[in-house]
Amino acid sequence: MSRDAQDALEPDQFEGAPHPRDQFAFFGHRDGEGAFLEGLRSGRLHHAWLIGGPQGIGKATLAYRVARTVLDPQKSNDRSIDNLQASPDSNISRQVSALSHPNLSLLRRAPATDKKAASTTIPVDAVRKALNMFGSTAADGGYRVCIVDSAEDLTISSANALLKVIEEPPPRSLFLIVSHAPQRVLPTIRSRCRRLLLRPLENEHIKTAIQSLGESWNDVPEALLDQALPYGEGSVRRTLELLDADKVAFIEQVTRLLEGLPRVDTKQIQALAEALAKRDANDSYDLTLETIERWVSSRLHERASQGAARLAPLVEVCEKIARVAREIDVFNLDRRPFILTLFDDLADAVRRTA
Repeated sequence: MSRDAQDALEPDQFEGAPHPRDQFAFFGHRDGEGAFLEGLRSGRLHHAWLIGGPQGIGKATLAYRVARTVLDPQKSNDRSIDNLQASPDSNISRQVSALSHPNLSLLRRAPATDKKAASTTIPVDAVRKALNMFGSTAADGGYRVCIVDSAEDLTISSANALLKVIEEPPPRSLFLIVSHAPQRVLPTIRSRCRRLLLRPLENEHIKTAIQSLGESWNDVPEALLDQALPYGEGSVRRTLELLDADKVAFIEQVTRLLEGLPRVDTKQIQALAEALAKRDANDSYDLTLETIERWVSSRLHERASQGAARLAPLVEVCEKIARVAREIDVFNLDRRPFILTLFDDLADAVRRTA
């Protein structure tokens, strides 16, 4: 497969942005980078890392950044190393970008082909095949690196196959496990990893990251970017997805309804329910649920000092919303009653926590 075809079929790649393995600019997360540098300088780099945090904040970018460094014997043995930057033109960088480096394996969902859609999981056979690399010594005596992107795509069988190698790691092996929800990773894997939690990016870092993506993103109006940033939750990817005036306006509409609680604007909520019940409203429906989750999370954070018992009604209604939303997706139920009830339940929870 040509590189152009490979890029076009890359799982989870955001259209118009480089894949993390081709991204050499790095924004924020200096503490995360520093943890790896400390391990390299001490000569005691932990063999397995669980790199956690929200999607689109740079976890995979950091993993590939680390991989390029440790696959370079000169850098991995440098006890005075002070950064993980690599030249895009170096032989190692080109090999990593092409996934052709002999000491690098990648566990990911299989890309789509002309005959098959992209896989939805990382199967156990793919894990066993990728981990065969660890059965022999690296040709240059250096590190062998396995990147898992992401842990959520592992099945129980494939996670257990990975665990076997992590439990008894060969010398100079490094496992970089990317996870959007590290608390859900197999406990036996978590216990053998050094956990590195990356926090959402600051707005200034998101702006700089977007500007670094090239001309098509440099044309985004500053006002639209400023409107999208509060809803991007510190994620470059999420902010890119929201660089659409209609999406931002819709989020603001739903947010106004939420901010008005416990007063319920019946007419507007009924209109919203009717709109979300349409067949072509999947994106707006998902955006509504995301906006509600973000609003409830923000409210819980703001009122954390009130104690868990006082805030329990909001937590309970949030869990109910998530449960019913899953049932609607599974059984393809009418969304209208759900949306109407959802706002009534939220209004009641707001009254009880006032």
